[in-house]
Amino acid sequence: MTYTAKDYSKLIGMSGFSEALLKNHFTLYQGYVTNTNKVLETLDNLVKEDKTSTPEFAELKRRFGWEFNGMRLHELYFENLGGNGQVNREGRLARKKMEDFGSIEAWEKDFRGVAAMRGIGWAILYQDNVSGRLFNFWINEHDAGHPSGCTPLLILDVFEHAFMLDYQLKRPDYIQAFFSNVDWAAVEARLK
Repeated sequence: MTYTAKDYSKLIGMSGFSEALLKNHFTLYQGYVTNTNKVLETLDNLVKEDKTSTPEFAELKRRFGWEFNGMRLHELYFENLGGNGQVNREGRLARKKMEDFGSIEAWEKDFRGVAAMRGIGWAILYQDNVSGRLFNFWINEHDAGHPSGCTPLLILDVFEHAFMLDYQLKRPDYIQAFFSNVDWAAVEARLK
């Protein structure tokens, strides 16, 4: 199976995100798709050649997590954008945020705090598939730190490529633009 980059051009024109920023981000995402396919093809060849005990196989297996998660996290990020940022306060997700954080506002304060932390990575709202509980996580790298058995619901890319062109060092302004464009229906659809 070969992965194909999805078309997110419908996001162009979204308030708070320049066309140049989005096109650069789409190109970066397309690189993850291309590299995911290259790594899979090379690993398949190494298996066929009975070279699974080689350092090349081991390093490519490690690299696969970076490329695949880079691809998938960007897809989830782009897919939870394009909305009007209006929270359905009667929806299942809103009720779950109130249950787990006390209020929607407390959840958002926590999430924004995670997103504003120094460093590069991802701010992700996860749902624990066992207990159903919601957690806001900081993920440094695509391939490390994801909580086992959890579903990503809301994904915010806080690597510099996601905001520096438009916002320079003003990450809080980028976070505000992100929240103004969240498609909460798409996020809620991920809730188990």
